[in-house]
Amino acid sequence: MNAEIQTLKKSIQINAPKEKVWEVLLQDNYTRIWYAEFSEGTHGETDWQLGSKAKFMDSNNDGLVGTVVVNRPNEVISIKYDGFISGGKEDYESEGAQAMKGTRETYRLTENNGITQLAIELDTAEEYYLYMSSAWNKALEKIKVLAEQN
Repeated sequence: MNAEIQTLKKSIQINAPKEKVWEVLLQDNYTRIWYAEFSEGTHGETDWQLGSKAKFMDSNNDGLVGTVVVNRPNEVISIKYDGFISGGKEDYESEGAQAMKGTRETYRLTENNGITQLAIELDTAEEYYLYMSSAWNKALEKIKVLAEQN
């Protein structure tokens, strides 16, 4: 992996069962709300099944493309990134896409007495680390609110 890739780790306690948090993590009506913390209009295109392609794009059709490599319902979901999407076109060959190849984003849920801990871990380019850290702080708060309100 590229030496400029750093792993970002964050977690949050959510007063909701892990099944509800899982819904907020994967269902389109929820993800569009918390993905907006990264870029307005961001949405995902995937069925979240093991081995499925996963595309995450903003309102300009720019984003990331990867593969679901772990899916243990209500416990762990992980995506391995394969490249970029630019203007709706998948890019696996550019220098930036090559640097992304093999990076991962993983979500882990553990529940204790109705309180769920959501832990996220993602590989990100060094130049995006601070931006992603800040965006994830906001996204985790949104996930918490969405999961706790129902």
